[in-house]
Amino acid sequence: MQVVLTNAEPVHEYQRKVIAQAFGCPVRETYGMAELVAAASECTHGRMHVWPEVGIIEVIRDQVGDPHHIGGNLVCTGLFNMDMPLIRYEVGDRGSLAKDEACTCGCSLPMLGSVEGRADDVLYTVDARQIGRLDPVFKSHLPVIEAQIIQESLKRIRVRFVPAPEYQTRDGQSMIERLQARMGNVEVILEPMDQLPRESNGKFRAVISRIKPQEAASLASGQ
Repeated sequence: MQVVLTNAEPVHEYQRKVIAQAFGCPVRETYGMAELVAAASECTHGRMHVWPEVGIIEVIRDQVGDPHHIGGNLVCTGLFNMDMPLIRYEVGDRGSLAKDEACTCGCSLPMLGSVEGRADDVLYTVDARQIGRLDPVFKSHLPVIEAQIIQESLKRIRVRFVPAPEYQTRDGQSMIERLQARMGNVEVILEPMDQLPRESNGKFRAVISRIKPQEAASLASGQ
């Protein structure tokens, strides 16, 4: 095999390393959705190049007051699906577009700066920060088969997880400490399970926030 192509869900760094080691070849991520309004793929230099013929990607930036923050909700207009055209369709994902720069791989296609996952996969802190990419909480050697983080309130996080046979109490404490390092002084409830509940598509969401962005801002300002 020359390369492993992944799709449908973001690949965490620890997963990338395990896959590359198992198959003896690099892992390249791809991005797309069934609605056919946007697509991108990772080049040999690790950048996500957009496929312009599929659709036009816009980013509705978050109103965070930080001029360096360029992320937001992805809004796309499809050019490929002639049966059901979608114009400025909010796909439900978050990300950013890369600045106008050339990729060292030599490809001149535009690039995504990041794909942060689902818009409702962002957690909120009491000081109104938005926290994404929580996969480092689950280290590659942590004896956990699968896990899900649920934000029930600004001050309470629940972690559902399936422990491996070698799981010990100190491993749970490691998860708590890593979450608190990112979220601040929050209560972390650990809930071991035999299997995480799946949604209708057969997947489980790694991160769920019960708090809406507008609610998070108002709650934070009232702290």
